Amino acid sequence: MQNRRSASRIFTAGVVLAWVSLAATASVHAQADTAPGPLGTAEGVVRRLYDLVTFETGQSPDWGQVRSLFLEQAVIVLRTSRSATTVFSVDGFVNDFVTFIERANVQETGFTERVLRTKPTVFGDMAHVWVLYEASIPGSPRPPQQGVDSFSLIKQDGRWWIAAVTNEIPTPMRPVPPPLQE
Repeated sequence: MQNRRSASRIFTAGVVLAWVSLAATASVHAQADTAPGPLGTAEGVVRRLYDLVTFETGQSPDWGQVRSLFLEQAVIVLRTSRSATTVFSVDGFVNDFVTFIERANVQETGFTERVLRTKPTVFGDMAHVWVLYEASIPGSPRPPQQGVDSFSLIKQDGRWWIAAVTNEIPTPMRPVPPPLQE
């Protein structure tokens, strides 16, 4: 009988120790997934990108910070006309944006890309974030242009990285997709 009680206590202590260990591990993982700062969540990384490409008159984006949000091998596919898309590397994306700034002379006016709505989905170390945004050039006679971006992200080394972005422009024949509708 004494041996059964000792075995039972040892088993109970083992179960309690396993639960405490599991709870501590879950707490560490929960903290890692909610780390403070913009890189702590997939949605935070995406929102940071929009903040970085928005700039005031006489300024320009910090392209080093923009690059730091992407995996080196990231792919960016943007709608570049009504009937075409263009595939860019991160450097190609930056170069295209710089060309836009120079061609449209927006350094003198500033540029805004404002997030209207997001729909993030996270599963383990991968995430998808839909974004409905509005781009505008302050003082321009053209109205703001809405767009939809689809981000794929991966979590590595304790932070989120953009792996791919695809872009589309809503039209009457191609309305904003359901995840982003009000």
